[in-house]
Amino acid sequence: MDFVIGALAASGAGFFTNPLDVLKTRMQLQGELRARGQHAVHYRNVFHAAIVVVKNDGILGLQKGLPAAVVMHGIRNCVRLGGYQWAHKRGYVTDEHGKTVFYKGFCVSALTGAAGAFFGSPLFLIKTQMQSQSTKSVAVGYQHGRTGTLSAIKEIYTEHGIRGLWRGAGATMLRAVAGSSAQLTSFAMTKDLLNDYHIFDNSPTLRTFSASIVGGVFQALAMQPFDLVSTRLYNQPVDEIGTGLLYKNIPDCFRKIWKTEGVFGFYKGLTAHYMRLGPHGALTLVFWDSLKDLQKTFQSKHQIS
Repeated sequence: MDFVIGALAASGAGFFTNPLDVLKTRMQLQGELRARGQHAVHYRNVFHAAIVVVKNDGILGLQKGLPAAVVMHGIRNCVRLGGYQWAHKRGYVTDEHGKTVFYKGFCVSALTGAAGAFFGSPLFLIKTQMQSQSTKSVAVGYQHGRTGTLSAIKEIYTEHGIRGLWRGAGATMLRAVAGSSAQLTSFAMTKDLLNDYHIFDNSPTLRTFSASIVGGVFQALAMQPFDLVSTRLYNQPVDEIGTGLLYKNIPDCFRKIWKTEGVFGFYKGLTAHYMRLGPHGALTLVFWDSLKDLQKTFQSKHQIS
């Protein structure tokens, strides 16, 4: 049940935060492998990007890739949150007093995050490619022309086999290790701190929300460079055997971005990234705690009856 709760919590959050993910993807692909001042700037900031998307793609343009995103979040967090909760119940991340131990929480959340990223990678690939698609006048990155999630799976599998569906998985696993370990560890330790000082004792939901905001800050800072590299690797064009035409691998992607776009190139779309991660993380963790409480209540009533 822990794994189902993790999937439901993240899928619900994904529905509300997908528009910000679309904006983040567009901004991360803008000016790909071009120095500042040497490319068109269609999206000046997250608010301008939202206006541009609605103007050119319609209001539904903000929900591009939604089916793939919702299922992807469900798969990833079925493994990530479900695995973390499984480990937490068995004392693998806490001390004898039930408090989160930093290195234990870090290792477990990193491991479960990487595993979730691996299983959700094909849908992350498709989500990214669909979110990047736009009208020619404001298009950024390579345009794959995907028409739907199921058709995209079929096209990629037909052209490049099972390996094609998992292209770029290594990058998203690194992304997840950085983000998941930073988020879940800081979230759990912040909740412990709020509990120790009896802050929000009368409002567990507000306590969870506050801890999730802290977790989102650490997650965004730790994840951003890896997230951008993951987006670039997923969206790049490939040849007939599935080899990337822009980046050979993860180190090559880091090197080329550094060389052409500089250190700030890794932080393109950071504001949009946090504006997505903050609410998404908060909603996911609030839904997660609420569903766990419902599970406990149901189990207690069932045992009494």
